Amino acid sequence: MKQFLTILLISAGIFGFSTTTNAQKIGYISADEIIQLMPEAATVQQQLDQYQQSLYQNAQDKQNAFNESLQKFIKDSSTMSPSLKEVKRSDLQKQSQELAGAQQKIQNDFEQKRQELSAPIQKKLQNAIEEVAKENGYTYVMPREALIVMPSTNDIGPLVIKKLGLKQASTTSPAKK
Repeated sequence: MKQFLTILLISAGIFGFSTTTNAQKIGYISADEIIQLMPEAATVQQQLDQYQQSLYQNAQDKQNAFNESLQKFIKDSSTMSPSLKEVKRSDLQKQSQELAGAQQKIQNDFEQKRQELSAPIQKKLQNAIEEVAKENGYTYVMPREALIVMPSTNDIGPLVIKKLGLKQASTTSPAKK
């Protein structure tokens, strides 16, 4: 019994020591809020708006050209030979199919452009988060949106904002509301 008690106390001591030495500091951040504070984000948004407008204008131009071709075909079809009608009908079907896929292509092109323009901002933010985490001993940094309960003391957002040289928004933590 005495040996059992000794082993139990030694085990408890080792377990207690290992849990205190392996304590991990966990922080959280709202990356979206910080990105909104970055001046580069406004420039990227403006470029994306212009790009999206050009994509939609191009699609509208194609739609108008199709409508004109269709109206011309309807108007002139009575005077066309059957073989010419078939060629024109085939061309119209091809244009119609291209228009049907245009919306998906616009979305894909826009998403690709968004990722391309946002990559430098995200990289800059990621580097700042990593530096702040390392400087302040954080083992893990999680997105605030993934957490239900969080102490405001573990919000590294203000530290990252300071690191990036940005002006802090009035409220960055829901715990302060």
